[in-house]
Amino acid sequence: MIIINTIEELQIELNAHRQDGKRIGFVPTMGNLHDGHLSLVEVAKTKSDIVVVSLFVNPTQFGPNEDFDSYPRTLEADCEKLESKGADIVFAPATEEVYPKWPNITSVHVAQLGNNHCGASRPGHFDGVTTVVSKLFNMVRPDCAIFGEKDFQQIAIIRRMVSDLNFPIEIIGAPIIREKNGLAMSSRNGYLSTEEKDHASHLQKTLQWAKSEIKNGCTDFRQLEIEANQKIEALGFVPDYFNITNQETLALAESCDKDLVILLASFMGKVRLIDNIQI
Repeated sequence: MIIINTIEELQIELNAHRQDGKRIGFVPTMGNLHDGHLSLVEVAKTKSDIVVVSLFVNPTQFGPNEDFDSYPRTLEADCEKLESKGADIVFAPATEEVYPKWPNITSVHVAQLGNNHCGASRPGHFDGVTTVVSKLFNMVRPDCAIFGEKDFQQIAIIRRMVSDLNFPIEIIGAPIIREKNGLAMSSRNGYLSTEEKDHASHLQKTLQWAKSEIKNGCTDFRQLEIEANQKIEALGFVPDYFNITNQETLALAESCDKDLVILLASFMGKVRLIDNIQI
């Protein structure tokens, strides 16, 4: 495994692999890796010959009161984990390498899909995501890219961006990796104590409860959302949203919709946790 810090060096390395007919797989991350991230590398290895993992904490997807400055940067530990999983290239650029002319005055905006759910709570977040992912796609020029389904809204937006802008890249979704208690793995789980992690597992249990209600015939989705938020509040969380949506459009689901995803975000203290479940 090699570690690369500049776009020029990255492209020289990857061009050599392309000339040899190698298929390039890409896993974009912000580092502070956990088993969920490493599962994406495992998927990438089955879908490509050369696996590139980026480690870059992207400033444009953080709001003014969010945790950009305190977001954990664990480059050495991340590289050890990636090498153990067989990654070939780690791309760890400086902010100045990704954004040489700051502030960036060009952005990529995917309308509609990013307006609700996390987009409503974090204005500008998804523009930051799509802009940096577009830049990374142009730097790496992968054949496929792997994203975790924990960020369901994010992967839906990236799929649409890739389709609309004709990126020649296959987007592959990888299943959510969970703690033993059911809590979705996240870098922000590191802010929680062991007891808080155990309590946070009730978010997944609430999703399972709502799924069961739908499977048993409930089609009053708005009432079900209200009841779910009441359950979450009673457990001591501060709900951000609990939305039953159409998987493709991410619009609030109607009773006739069949392919559903329930999207959830709640605060435990200052820590914002997200999760989802597909039906």
